[in-house]
Amino acid sequence: MNPQESAPATVRVFLVDDHPIVRSGLKALVDAEPDMKVVGEAADGLTALEAVASAQPDVVVMDLSLPKLGGAEATERLKAENPAVRVLALTAHEERGYVQLLLKAGASGYVLKRTAADDLVRAIRAIAGGGIYLDPAVAGHLVAPTAGSGQLSEREAEVLRLIAEGHAMKEIASQLEISTRTLETYRARAMEKLALKTRADVVRYALQRGWLKSG
Repeated sequence: MNPQESAPATVRVFLVDDHPIVRSGLKALVDAEPDMKVVGEAADGLTALEAVASAQPDVVVMDLSLPKLGGAEATERLKAENPAVRVLALTAHEERGYVQLLLKAGASGYVLKRTAADDLVRAIRAIAGGGIYLDPAVAGHLVAPTAGSGQLSEREAEVLRLIAEGHAMKEIASQLEISTRTLETYRARAMEKLALKTRADVVRYALQRGWLKSG
């Protein structure tokens, strides 16, 4: 299993929200932590894209509903231009579709505004250290398979869990005493059932199922 990355000594945070009062509150929460610092703010997606390059944050806290450029598109473009930057989605929306939209765009975490006072700092630390954070209120919405091909078999679930833990395919095949070709069949079938495309998707699913420890 690959060791989890360490969070930076001081986590540099950039805030993106079109409401000044919300940004002010978020800034107060972040700056109150001795190991965090707000290094920039933006009120829309386009300004955020331009400012992040110079601010060089570790984590961008991104609202979903933004003028000029929405949070999902801004996240996708930001990740394409700044792959090392981690994005934490912050929104009032709890529906599965919104969560999946942001995760697909490249966000590493999803926090609801109504729980931000309790969860924001914890979420920033988690994703700054290379982890994934999903607000408990929305994580449950994602447990069910996202594409309708039924439940995973016990062996398919075992394969996905081992992949999520970071084991190499040859190592998994040896542990399960099956050929790599058979293993690939299990992996492909399980990912198709759940509409998972990448290893990051597998890790998110494993976290949501409680197979891994997210913190």
